[in-house]
Amino acid sequence: MEIDTPVPLVHRTHIPHTNATILCCNCGAAIDGTISAGALCNDCIKTTIDISEGIQREATLHTCKDCERWLQPPHQWITAAPESRELLAICLRKLRAISKVRIIDASFIWTEPHSKRIKVKITLQQEALEGTIMQQTFEVEYVVASQQCPDCAKSFTANTWRAVVQVRQKVQHKRTFLYLEQLILKHSAHKDTINIKETKDGLDFFYSQRNHAEKFVDFLTSVAPVRSKKSQELISMDIHTSSRSYKFTFSVELVPICKDDLVCLPIKLAKQAGNIAPLTLCYRVGTSINLLDPNTLQTTDISTPIYWRSPFGGLADVRELVEFIVMDIEPTGIQKGRYFLAEATVARASDLGSNDTTYFTRTHLGGVLHPGDSVMGYHLTGTNFNSPQFEALEESSTHAPTIPDVILVKKHYERKKKKPRDWRLKRINKDEGEMLPRKQDQARMDEDYEMFLRDVEEDQELRSTMALYKAQQAKKERDQMEGVETASTAETEATEGDDIPKIDMDELLDEFEDLDVDDDQ
Repeated sequence: MEIDTPVPLVHRTHIPHTNATILCCNCGAAIDGTISAGALCNDCIKTTIDISEGIQREATLHTCKDCERWLQPPHQWITAAPESRELLAICLRKLRAISKVRIIDASFIWTEPHSKRIKVKITLQQEALEGTIMQQTFEVEYVVASQQCPDCAKSFTANTWRAVVQVRQKVQHKRTFLYLEQLILKHSAHKDTINIKETKDGLDFFYSQRNHAEKFVDFLTSVAPVRSKKSQELISMDIHTSSRSYKFTFSVELVPICKDDLVCLPIKLAKQAGNIAPLTLCYRVGTSINLLDPNTLQTTDISTPIYWRSPFGGLADVRELVEFIVMDIEPTGIQKGRYFLAEATVARASDLGSNDTTYFTRTHLGGVLHPGDSVMGYHLTGTNFNSPQFEALEESSTHAPTIPDVILVKKHYERKKKKPRDWRLKRINKDEGEMLPRKQDQARMDEDYEMFLRDVEEDQELRSTMALYKAQQAKKERDQMEGVETASTAETEATEGDDIPKIDMDELLDEFEDLDVDDDQ
């Protein structure tokens, strides 16, 4: 038996695998044929294929000059700042067929503000061929066109409002109303109005929609003691569809009591409010009426429902204040919050040099009054009040002996001349109507506003709820004065009124429209 000899195995050499190489059909460059779709190289793909095809390079944006809002088709108007995310979204929505591609990046290109042009740089990404993803960047130019929005068109057309809010306060001075105006400005509660008209006892706010007026009434109810009534008037009716069109009127009345008013509570209500003395001072008007007894420093709050259940007016207002001179004052050691109880002896400023009549009273101003200071107060001796509450108080055997001769209200600061303030308050832009105020009425309104500004300076708690702005123009005028005049003015101010309260510059806000660049600086 023969055995075959083993045959040695021959090892094969490793042959490297190479991809199929083809030539680009456009430029003839060698490319990998297994992964190149369309037989095109990368350079030819960039030059021959446009993934932004169908997207226009020019478009038009519409903006309203009056309210500075932008039109988002078909009929929505949106508030957008220049070069903001909202404006960029409006620009991208204006481009057709852009939803078919993927947006990688979009940004604004700077243009002149007066050129009425907006340029946007957009980066897209899309699969150009099978297995080939392409990215492309291009620019789109927008032309800004002016178009009046329907809300502004209604504001310039008479009798187009749907709802009106009539805010009234039936008092001689408007200090509470001025404070309410500052709250409205701070919270921008009047932004939906189409017109604001000034009337005899208040303001009328006109709205194009009913829900805007109801929202404003809810705001007034949340910040001030008011009561409101609603009425509606039928304008038109379609008998076929039973649809009706109404105009709504909301009447909002503020309480006729202001800060620093002398209030005489009904005796029954005074007992219910913590058994406080009926003769009180109003030291704040917020969501309720805050009253203070200057003899005991006892305070109470009269809520809005309780007040309107049996309303009463103020016994005397700030126009009836009399100036007194503090002859002597002695603190009692009783303190409640910012008030210090003290016993003071005062004399009328008009009686100095003619008689020696003095009055003894207790006051809550023991922390700010010193002998020789001037103080404003109500002189009750020999004064007749047309008030049934005060008549009941005089007839009461319990409360009649407690009626003081003088009730001091606030310290009086001597202002020898009217100086420009370093701060200012905004006012609501309103239509004065057909009849302008008379000369004496205008003088009274200016006097009320000046008294309100002094209250803001003297009461830190009051101004903490408002927005105060820096008076840039007054600052520029003072900076341009010569050095000698500045020194003399500073010396005069220091000698005239060191005790006059001043507002710290840290409490003031910068207004953006006043932040301009001066070439001289």
